[in-house]
Amino acid sequence: MEHIDRTAADRPLSESEAEARARQLIDSAYRPTSYRDSAPVPSYGPTPPVAQPGRPPMSQRATDISGLMLAAGAASLPLGGSAALVLYALGQVDPATLAVGATAPVALVLAVGSLIRSAGRAKADAALTTHHHHYTGTVRQETTTVSSTTRGLFARNRVDVR
Repeated sequence: MEHIDRTAADRPLSESEAEARARQLIDSAYRPTSYRDSAPVPSYGPTPPVAQPGRPPMSQRATDISGLMLAAGAASLPLGGSAALVLYALGQVDPATLAVGATAPVALVLAVGSLIRSAGRAKADAALTTHHHHYTGTVRQETTTVSSTTRGLFARNRVDVR
């Protein structure tokens, strides 16, 4: 003898059953799938710290260097794009013009470096001027020379004042 199970899926749902089933499916779809424990977290205990999502934990120096590298990488994008655009535009001309266009930025950088060096030399030369002081009355002049020596793994400082 054959045994056949007849379930509710075999027959069509009534209007009220369909509405109840739809409400149940909607409620289960909008039910949160995570749970947050609202109990207060102890301020001390044996539990080790857990790495949080995002950047991994690192020292302040490493964080600063990482930010600097990200900024330099982002700053190189416009420079590389403009260089590619210039070289693309110069690819349509003769080789002599291409050579001049490719060496112009290098010449500009060298010229600016030379200008900065000469300005630094001029400032150093201006600092070496001779000063003349004119006093009336008794003048006492003292000259102090300080020499310092540091030696060893654990620094031992010795200062001689004459």
